[in-house]
Amino acid sequence: MENDQLAQRVRAFRKLKGYTQIELAEELGVSVAVLGSLERGTRRNDPKLLRLIANKLEISYEELVTVKGE
Repeated sequence: MENDQLAQRVRAFRKLKGYTQIELAEELGVSVAVLGSLERGTRRNDPKLLRLIANKLEISYEELVTVKGE
């Protein structure tokens, strides 16, 4: 999956679940800069961080990283 598509999915799920970047970053124990760079697609994908995000947003890892049609 391209970084841009994953970035859009992370951002969309975060907003859907009602988190700001600051709130989610604090919940995950990462800096806002880390989360922001992931959402912009400028950060290398880290499966461990993506699993933490999926868990916090109460979605499956696969739901977070899989684009329909793949």
